[in-house]
Amino acid sequence: MTTKRFTATLTALTLVGTAALAGNPMVGGAAMFADRTIVENAVNSADHETLVAAVQAAGLVETLSGKGPFTVFAPTDAAFAMLQDGTVETLLKPENKAMLQKVLTCHVVSADAMSMAIKGMVDDDGGMHPVPTVGGCTLQASYSGDTIMLKDERGRTATVTIADVEQSNGVIHVIDTVLLPAM
Repeated sequence: MTTKRFTATLTALTLVGTAALAGNPMVGGAAMFADRTIVENAVNSADHETLVAAVQAAGLVETLSGKGPFTVFAPTDAAFAMLQDGTVETLLKPENKAMLQKVLTCHVVSADAMSMAIKGMVDDDGGMHPVPTVGGCTLQASYSGDTIMLKDERGRTATVTIADVEQSNGVIHVIDTVLLPAM
């Protein structure tokens, strides 16, 4: 292959890769591809290793790989690290699978809710919008400027740090706090 052809091929591959990323932010140092599922993308994020391990332990891989649409508010490893010492380890034990499923599904909505849609619902409801989750929790969405916040049933507030990460079966919004169900 001539140098010219090699350069042209490399340029074409770069353009295809760039087009695949157009509009989708990097998460945890990894490209997020809109033609991959939530699980296929999440496993590549260095910031979501705890979440991926929890999804696997809870038996939710198949569900979150399904058709959807889903909106996942995805806590980072740093968010899990802010929980009380031993909480993650306890939740990952097989005997606590039901509780782990409850916590994780309180981060999932059965809809494809992009940030502008969330802001519109907040505006329509006068500044706070209830967000029912797959896990039966109700989060309260609000925003300030471009930043969306979610309050869980315990009064804890998570901030969306990376919004609108499109997936083939929904959207991920990266958050800085683990949302918890009411006790």
